[in-house]
Amino acid sequence: MRRDKRVDSVTEVPWPASEQLMRRQRWYFLLMGVCLTLIVLAWTWVRLWSVPLAVGMSAVAAVIPPIAAFVGSNGVRGG
Repeated sequence: MRRDKRVDSVTEVPWPASEQLMRRQRWYFLLMGVCLTLIVLAWTWVRLWSVPLAVGMSAVAAVIPPIAAFVGSNGVRGG
């Protein structure tokens, strides 16, 4: 007995708004944690061995907050 009916996938169902918010918050805090870790490591330990590497880490850390803000507010409309 064959079934030729198309079965809807569970992945086609959108996530609930509360779950989307939790995911965005999780990503925001993860990205900001990485930013903070990079800055602290760059200017406490890495600068002792390589100042250019510490500056590079700081430059990467400077780019992360705008990305985190975009990820954290994605889909939220201000008014």
